[in-house]
Amino acid sequence: MFAFLLVIHAIIAAALVTVILMQRSEGGGLGMGGSPSGLMSARGAADFLTRATGVLATMFVLFSILLAVLAANHRTTTIDTSLARTPAAATTVPTAQPKGDAAPFAGGAENAGVPAGTTKPADNGAVPLAN
Repeated sequence: MFAFLLVIHAIIAAALVTVILMQRSEGGGLGMGGSPSGLMSARGAADFLTRATGVLATMFVLFSILLAVLAANHRTTTIDTSLARTPAAATTVPTAQPKGDAAPFAGGAENAGVPAGTTKPADNGAVPLAN
């Protein structure tokens, strides 16, 4: 519906520009010759173009207000989701059972200081800032 009204609005705008450009700068209308009376006389054309300009300008303003109301009622919570990032996934440190004389945190230097069964944030290569 919004797209249809937007196309109608564009047609009204183009017609309004055309009608305005057809008028003479002195307000004389089309400036074509013809019979002294009737629609295509200078006076008749000026009256017609003046009325057409008023009608098209009124329709343009009304459609502008209508489209603004429709756009305001069609709000979304996000503007652009194409660049949305997902948070880094946490990795689970495997639980290691000490065997005999093994250290309590078996599993290598990368797991040192992390209790068994807890999650460790994924390392994305970022350098932490110094405090």
